[in-house]
Amino acid sequence: MSGVETRQLLRLEERIGYSFKDKSLALQALTHSSYGDGRRKNADNERLEFLGDRVLGLMTAHCLFALTPEREGAMARKLNALVRKETCAAIAREIDLGEAMMMSPSEVRQGGRDKASILGDACEALIAALYIDGGLEAALAFYHTFWDDKIQAVTQKSMKDPKTALQEKVSSVGGGMPDYVVIERSGPDHRPMFVVEVTCEKIGSAKGTGKSKKIAERFAARHLLENWPDTL
Repeated sequence: MSGVETRQLLRLEERIGYSFKDKSLALQALTHSSYGDGRRKNADNERLEFLGDRVLGLMTAHCLFALTPEREGAMARKLNALVRKETCAAIAREIDLGEAMMMSPSEVRQGGRDKASILGDACEALIAALYIDGGLEAALAFYHTFWDDKIQAVTQKSMKDPKTALQEKVSSVGGGMPDYVVIERSGPDHRPMFVVEVTCEKIGSAKGTGKSKKIAERFAARHLLENWPDTL
């Protein structure tokens, strides 16, 4: 790994709040198929893109399942909007992924560092690299940091706020007010990640994660609603 590649990767790691144990895996995620003009020895990111697309789909499907009571067709339309190349490219631009990518000089001259197709693929490859290097937890941390606002935007019009729904349901069985507590805060100051636990008398507790306390509280409330005791 050259000095330039090392500096680019370190800057990217700082922007996403994650340090790769396997730097070569991270570099593969950043390698476009044009790099080396056919003479390169290191693998490009196409295989990682394949895996990352599936991991992204799983994480998005789980969030939609947890946050909306809609039927399959409505959820599928929202999922497609959240995982399409244009959305991934927007995230890639947000973390300046193009600056860290390795591609041929000719591709750079043609604007490759800002092409939606290249950036979208690279974002999916990065998700796969995070998943392999740090497990689902690392991929989810990245996902919640950069996708939560988009998820809230597509779900908030079609459902009652989970905190309101939880409070109403708890009240209907004579329980106390839900109590929300931040139990963990991680990540850099400009990209914080919160874990919130909600506890309800007679019901139990659940945790939620998000890049703001409000988002984490909503996920915690939704998770407690999903795991509502059968005896109530």
